[in-house]
Amino acid sequence: MRNTRNLVMIGISIFAALAAVLLASRWITQQARLQTNKVAVAAVDINLGTRLTPEMIRLTDWPAGSVPEGGFTDVRAVETRVARVSLLRGEPVTESKLALHGATGGLSAVVAEGKRAMTVRVNDVIGVAGFALPGNFVDILVSTQEETSKAGNRDPSISKLVLERILVLAVAQEASQSDTRPKVVSAVTLEVTPRQAEKLDLARSVGQLSLVLRNQVDLKPALTEGATKQSLLYLPTAAARIAEPAPEPAPVVRKKIAVRQPVRPPATECQHVITGSGRITQCD
Repeated sequence: MRNTRNLVMIGISIFAALAAVLLASRWITQQARLQTNKVAVAAVDINLGTRLTPEMIRLTDWPAGSVPEGGFTDVRAVETRVARVSLLRGEPVTESKLALHGATGGLSAVVAEGKRAMTVRVNDVIGVAGFALPGNFVDILVSTQEETSKAGNRDPSISKLVLERILVLAVAQEASQSDTRPKVVSAVTLEVTPRQAEKLDLARSVGQLSLVLRNQVDLKPALTEGATKQSLLYLPTAAARIAEPAPEPAPVVRKKIAVRQPVRPPATECQHVITGSGRITQCD
């Protein structure tokens, strides 16, 4: 009886093992039948501004249902193109990551259409201690003096945010985005529009610039009025003093003046006497 039970358990175990092997084989076969396409990916790490060569690109199998938009299936289609952004090994090469046809490479190929590259001089403080790296976004402050208030009594110094969310293209002569270590440099190249380039050129000529590092996903603009010495020290401005209501005058207390009544003379008593010759009146 015991031997029969053991044989049954062994038979069940063998059946379960065969079923598992069969299911696994079927799953592997289904995975092998999945349709794939060849997609061009980076064979090595590629820095932005680099002209692509066949040795930098290779084709790899990619699931047909998840081919990246703008991807390439032929290595020859990306030859001589210039990378606008840094590419890591194995990262798909897409049209949005490449400069326009005819770009010759270098930093000029990285500048977006309609933008300009402009370099400003910085130091370890202005350059955010070297943390303003290529690919980061910064705001730009200028510290200067207000022209309209120089003749007034208050201090004309003001610090104002003039440009927001400006892309850092390069620090010194390096445009690579792969290195995240801070670098203290003497110059930073920024990507700006023509109008922003005018404001930046004027700002660096009238005052001292400062870079403010910001979050890359923060798109909300900052609406500020600028910081002055009065606002820094919470001192009331002349306009605020004028706007203050004048104190109410003290109420006038009027004293009552007693009016003296005229003194009437005391009444006199008169006596009337009638005589034969007429009426005679005598008053005391």
